[in-house]
Amino acid sequence: MTDLLISALPGGMFAFLVVGMFSGVPVAIVLMGISLVFSILAISLGEMRLVQATLLPNRIYSGVIENQVLVAAPMFILMGVIMDKTRLAEDLLLTMQRLLRRVPGGLALAVVAMGTILAAATGIIGASVVMLSMMAIPTMIEKGYDPGLAAGTVASSGTLGILIPPSVMLVFMGDLLSISLGRLFVAALVPGLLLSLMYMLYILIRATLQPSIAPRLPPAGPEDRVSLRETALSVLAPLALIIAVLGSILGGVATPTEAGGVGVAASILLGLARGRLSMKAMTEAQDSAVTSLGMLFFIFVGATAFAYVFRIVGGEHFVVEVARSLPFGDYGLLLALMMMVFVMGFFFDWIEITLILLPIFAPILRVMDLGDHIPQEEIIFWVAIMITVNLQTSFLTPPFGFALFYLKGAAGNLVSMRDIYRGVVPFVLMQLSVVLLILLFPGIAMWLPEQLFQQ
Repeated sequence: MTDLLISALPGGMFAFLVVGMFSGVPVAIVLMGISLVFSILAISLGEMRLVQATLLPNRIYSGVIENQVLVAAPMFILMGVIMDKTRLAEDLLLTMQRLLRRVPGGLALAVVAMGTILAAATGIIGASVVMLSMMAIPTMIEKGYDPGLAAGTVASSGTLGILIPPSVMLVFMGDLLSISLGRLFVAALVPGLLLSLMYMLYILIRATLQPSIAPRLPPAGPEDRVSLRETALSVLAPLALIIAVLGSILGGVATPTEAGGVGVAASILLGLARGRLSMKAMTEAQDSAVTSLGMLFFIFVGATAFAYVFRIVGGEHFVVEVARSLPFGDYGLLLALMMMVFVMGFFFDWIEITLILLPIFAPILRVMDLGDHIPQEEIIFWVAIMITVNLQTSFLTPPFGFALFYLKGAAGNLVSMRDIYRGVVPFVLMQLSVVLLILLFPGIAMWLPEQLFQQ
């Protein structure tokens, strides 16, 4: 009887995790509660020694608090918030709108371009979506844009930061999978730009075929003209930030962790150069960054506790054995994982999905063999990028798409939830199509890191 109970512990933890996630209780509390209950059961059944339980605080401290990779997350978050407080992003959006005013769908194209640059400069989804909503939605609605197209463009463009480096999510994924963060950043670059290009082509084609949903703006009047110097400053400021961060990584000058510090320093200098970095702005930026980090690390502590107990009671062997017993093969398992990520995105945040699924499925990814399709040592990077693109949908799919709520809160009554849901559908389909393209053609994600990281 005891052996039967011991063998049921991993499956029981997984089952209670699924139930707890849908219970409405904060995920960090669910993870900690399940870890506590099953560690007590494991000790009672002799599967876990008491000394192993006492090592859990040390595991959390060394795995989370002292983790050198995770040091990058606070820096990237602070960098994004400083950019928001100093209005560098606002300057860029207004400039892009003026430059593209005579192109079909010019306002929407400016939003996508802005979202792409913001993604490469900050990687903070909430700040990007709110900022784009407040600055772009009123103008687009006033100029006669279809509310659905306006909402879909803003929401999807604001979420590009989850994929285009320096993405905070990639920082956490690199640590969870114990893989090179620099290589992961480089692998995400081409898929992120590809997705941005697909957004632009969709908007351009639709605005050309249906001019009524995205009217061209009239020629610029005297009040719309901006000096060449102001235009250059607006564009060069965020580009300088991108070069400082990504250039230091790709050039081998700094590690991704150190590049976060470079980005913060660059954002402070740019804010000072524009005369907008006050003590109040810095205080607000630090408060906002600390609040975001507190939420992230609270969940991370719970996930670390869960993964520790799950591994002790045989969770890794349980997952691998169950996966291998299914008649799908490695490709089938890969598709099942992608489907699971997509479905969970309807209900959960990317933080919860990555911190729960990745430790469970990492052992399977490391033993997958897909033959000539992709070398085995590259599979884990390749799958990580597909998961990242897939997780973008979690921000856009109802009922709990956080980008949709950010947008609605910032835009107010200018767009309805029906308009928002209708508008994001084409963009979600484009995201899924990029996942499929990467699945069929791994070189989309792996060619650039292969070139830059050749031995």
